Amino acid sequence: MAPLAPQPLRPIVPVSAPQTLALEVDGRKCAGCVRAVETRLTQQPGVLSASVNLVTRVATVDYAPQDTDGDTLAQVLTAVGFPSQRRDRPRTADESLREADQALQHQTRNLAIAALLLILSSIGHLEHLFGWVLPGFDAMVVHWGLATLTLAFPGRPLWVNGFQGLRHGIPTMNTLVGLGAWSAYLASCVALVLPSLGWECFFDEPVMLLGFILLGRTLEQRARHRAGASLRTLLALQPTLARLIAEGGLGDREAWDPRQLLNAKVVEVATDRLRVGELLRVLPGEKFPVDGAVVAGQGTVDESMLTGESLPVLKQAGSGVSAGSLNLSGVLVVEATQVGRDTTLAQIIQLVETAQGRKAPIQRLADTVAGYFTYGVMAIAALTFGFWALVGTRIWPSVLTDHGVWLMGMDHALDHALDPALSQVMDPAMAMATPTEALTSPLLLSLKLAIAVLVIACPCALGLATPTALLVGSGLGAEKGLLIRGGDALEHLDRLTTLVFDKTGTLTTGKPQVTDCRVNGDVTQPSGAEGDGSVVGGDRLLQLAASLEVGTRHPLARAIQQAAQDQGLPLLRADQFHTEPGFGVSAQVEGVPTVLGNRSWLLDHGMAVPPPLEAQAETLAATGKTVIYLGQGSQTLGLIAVQDPLRPDALETLSQIKAWGLEVLMVTGDRPATALAIAQALHLDPSQVRAEVRPDQKAAVIRQLQSQGQQVAMVGDGINDAPALAQAEVGIALHGGTEVAAETAHIVLMGDRLGQVPEALALGKATLSKIRQNLFWALAYNSLGIPVAAGLLLPHWGFALSPAVAGAFMAFSSISVVSNSLLLRWGRSPE
Repeated sequence: MAPLAPQPLRPIVPVSAPQTLALEVDGRKCAGCVRAVETRLTQQPGVLSASVNLVTRVATVDYAPQDTDGDTLAQVLTAVGFPSQRRDRPRTADESLREADQALQHQTRNLAIAALLLILSSIGHLEHLFGWVLPGFDAMVVHWGLATLTLAFPGRPLWVNGFQGLRHGIPTMNTLVGLGAWSAYLASCVALVLPSLGWECFFDEPVMLLGFILLGRTLEQRARHRAGASLRTLLALQPTLARLIAEGGLGDREAWDPRQLLNAKVVEVATDRLRVGELLRVLPGEKFPVDGAVVAGQGTVDESMLTGESLPVLKQAGSGVSAGSLNLSGVLVVEATQVGRDTTLAQIIQLVETAQGRKAPIQRLADTVAGYFTYGVMAIAALTFGFWALVGTRIWPSVLTDHGVWLMGMDHALDHALDPALSQVMDPAMAMATPTEALTSPLLLSLKLAIAVLVIACPCALGLATPTALLVGSGLGAEKGLLIRGGDALEHLDRLTTLVFDKTGTLTTGKPQVTDCRVNGDVTQPSGAEGDGSVVGGDRLLQLAASLEVGTRHPLARAIQQAAQDQGLPLLRADQFHTEPGFGVSAQVEGVPTVLGNRSWLLDHGMAVPPPLEAQAETLAATGKTVIYLGQGSQTLGLIAVQDPLRPDALETLSQIKAWGLEVLMVTGDRPATALAIAQALHLDPSQVRAEVRPDQKAAVIRQLQSQGQQVAMVGDGINDAPALAQAEVGIALHGGTEVAAETAHIVLMGDRLGQVPEALALGKATLSKIRQNLFWALAYNSLGIPVAAGLLLPHWGFALSPAVAGAFMAFSSISVVSNSLLLRWGRSPE
């Protein structure tokens, strides 16, 4: 058998990690557009997921860079009627504000155009209202010209976008409006060219329809503009110029005198040109352009834009300051530590923008419904036309007489078409639509009803219901010092049943102090240590503990290091460090194995805790102190007691949460006696305490509660809280804690106050309440409006909607949803 020929090796194509891209997408007007854009994106090779926000007009795409790129995706969307561009480079505050001003000017221009169209189209109805015609408007060719110009210019972008979407199989609200306007226009053209048909010309209908659409969208955009006011307020906090201190002539930095810095020469430079390490002078009334540390001067600073705390904070040499905060008094010299996109303010703005782009679960359902909405409306319009043209006018022939009345389109037939009492209530001045005597053709009546169905349907209200409320809610949270990472977090806040609090650094201040050093008097210092053979003393115990805690950022470690520093105890040589979060630390101190941590940590290292020392630990723990054991070699040397006082607002916060009917639990790695002492001070039952819980067990506690059907929020601040923060439906981290906890959490309390937890809960409940109201209105509007537009009330009540009035109702529905979301700013918290 001949040997097989060697096969060429296939080249190995490296697979890059998925990347995330932001695209600015224009041309989206409704939730149907959102669904269409997401569908088109996910159909492209290499796209893993896509999420589109109707309000912010940003599409977030996760994609495989080896299969596609941002330029290709932008071109695909542009080709189907959604002009798009990449958003790789973050916009500066000036650019964002400039875009907002341009958008406002565009809205003002559209408002003027809409008002003009409505005025001109209303003139055509003066004859039916008052019996006279404005000179020059008596010729039908004038109305034809007005309608033609309206479709050719102000209305062109709308219907072109709609038909473009229809051609690509992604019809939108623009498709419905375009079909309605062109149907009315073409039917009127047929009536004008073929008067023998006996049809009426209603050229004013498409003009009025487009006028109402433009008016509604302009008012809606203005409302959206107000909804995004919080984010623009954050953008405006960043000053554009800074006073840079010219260091030339100041000499060596080590020899700088504070008075010299306060009076040094300064030059004005652009904020975006600043670098880390440069010195800036900030005068009273000015905002800090960077994050930095005060090196000279003293004054008070307003940090409410970051923390939500209105009281000024005293700043002096060594104090940290944040970009955007306001210097209220005193000249300060600041050394820049974070500039540009790295400042706290810039990161907050980025997180708020990202949060507003994330969808809440309730919004995904609305988007799914809206994706099929346009097809359904077109089908209903076709059925409406067929029914009235073939069946309805034969069953109810009276609808073709003067008794078929158009709402707000009533002429002299009003008096005998409606009840006399009702005719006295109706204001003839509101009449704006076609005369009833023209409703003599079944085809024309059917066409008008079908057009009304097309234009009254509003996927916009359905699409705007959730994102506008989330936009206002997340912006309002930023003003209150609540950094919310997405709409899903706000939605989960409304469903919570249980809140789990970490103890150290969360319910307590996180700034403990050493209160006791108790030694095991029967143990002498191991061989190799100074003072060999003597009894271990308290200072020696503290010195060993501080040497072990070198480089550790845990609050207990800082307390031990501070106590050793206060007593002037030098650190001993130590190496081979190993830290186990939630247990303790081990190292070689002067060549001897030494461990520091809880009781379990010493037992794991083969060191027993003698009963007398255990009894002392129990006594100390009963008073709320945390006990840390120290062992060296194979013996337990003693213990150190550290007490971390409760936060001043801890008791009030937990009482308020329990008053809302929520369950409160406390988890801690401390001994049960210590945990119970803290629980007693917080008015918690022993059943609400989980003590001696390892870091990985904190997440297990959350999972256990979730398995029981609980919706859980975890509040913590440390690295060991990160797994539990990620496991919970809502993770809440204090800003003063570790960076890992802040990155893991769904909500960050920038004010570093427990009192912000109830504020976050209240905001979540209020936001979800608005979302439910908006969705109810959107669904109720379409459920009632479409049947009425289809002629449901026409046979027995002589009541129907003209296309123009249907368009007005459609515009009003979107405005009402956005306006209702804006009421979040003035609503009461659901406490």
